[in-house]
Order: sequence, then C-alpha cells, then structure tokens
Amino acid sequence: MSKLPAIMEETIASFIYFVRGEKVMLDADLAKLYMVETRVLKQAVRRNIRRFPVDFMFELTDQEIDTLVSQNVIPSKKVLGGSKPFAFTEQGIAMLSSILNSNTAVQVNIAILRTFVKLRKLLEVHKDLAIKIGKLEQKYDEQFRIVFTALQQMIRENNEPRPKIGFKQSGE
Repeated sequence: MSKLPAIMEETIASFIYFVRGEKVMLDADLAKLYMVETRVLKQAVRRNIRRFPVDFMFELTDQEIDTLVSQNVIPSKKVLGGSKPFAFTEQGIAMLSSILNSNTAVQVNIAILRTFVKLRKLLEVHKDLAIKIGKLEQKYDEQFRIVFTALQQMIRENNEPRPKIGFKQSGE
C-alpha cells in the first residue's frame, strides 16, 4: 500500500465549491490530492468520457471561471493553462476511482467521499437548526406583539391628562 500523506478534512473541504447549485471539486485540486498532473487526470477522464455524464462532471464556462477567479477560488485564468477546468460532483469523484486504480487514488477517494458525507450531515443539522429558529421566532413574535401592544396602550393612557393629586389650597 502506498504511503498517503495525511489529508486533512479541512483541506478537502476547502476544495469543495458550489457551481450550478452543486457541490463540486475542480480537476486541478483533485489532481493535487491524487498526486498526479492535471493533464493526466483529464486524459484519463477523456478516455473514459462515457462514465461521466453531465451530472457527474462538466466543463466550466468562461463566466463560471470568472466568478471563481473573482472569489479567489483560483488565482487567475493563467493558472488553467488555456484549458477550461472540469468540475466533478460527488458522483463524478466516486467514478474517478474506477479509472484511477492506484492505492493513493483509492485512499484519496475514500477521504473525499467521507468529507462529502460529513458536509451533507452538517448542512442537514444547519437546516434543522434554521427550522427550529424559525419556529421560535414565530412563537416569540406573537408574544412580543402582545407585549408591544400592551406597552403602546400604556403609553397612550399616559398621554391623557391625569387629575391632580394633593391638597387644595383655599381659592383653587
């Protein structure tokens, strides 16, 4: 078994981007993780293109590349060497293991897929929290509305002239 440097989940997670509403990883980042050149990875994919339908892998458009550059995901278009990067979805990354047969590729794929699963669970937890917070807001909005209504009523009552309290001097 080849020795794989410890791949931190944070490192893998930092290579996951949202493009076209999908969580994807770019070919150059995957090549770094697999310890191969980007062109080698792309050649292997092109030789097995039938395994990569558009919901597994797609080529970025110029506009998507510009967006990634503007968000500092990739430093500049020059880094791409004139070719458009491939973006791989979770299914596409799983399919890569069928065309990259090295032990390193298998170990990296396992680490990547575990990271995707953890991200999915994390997003699910956040979704549940958002729902709970929304319910609490609705509950407390009603309670605060009652309090604010009572306060407004008290303020209105305080604006009415009140009868004077105290002793009256003769002649008043």
